Amino acid sequence: MAESKSKIPGPGMTPQQFRVWRRTLGLKQKDAAERLGLKKRMIQYYEKGNRDGRPVEIPKSIRLACYALSEGIGDFDGQTTTPLPAEAADSE
Repeated sequence: MAESKSKIPGPGMTPQQFRVWRRTLGLKQKDAAERLGLKKRMIQYYEKGNRDGRPVEIPKSIRLACYALSEGIGDFDGQTTTPLPAEAADSE
């Protein structure tokens, strides 16, 4: 446990990790927002780590969605997954 604490300050994903995730997938902020169902401004807050001087935590639902997109999963209906469209997977 101590090892994970040294890598991640607190639970969840850091702003730097979020930015690396987006860039690794080759996504612009606008594209990441569309895939995650967010506004581009939220992506900017997550990458900055604050909003108007107050800390912004990346919610667990967004962290899990980031993982799903990294694995090529475009949607989930509760039973089955839908892969990302071919053009979306090509940009990765």
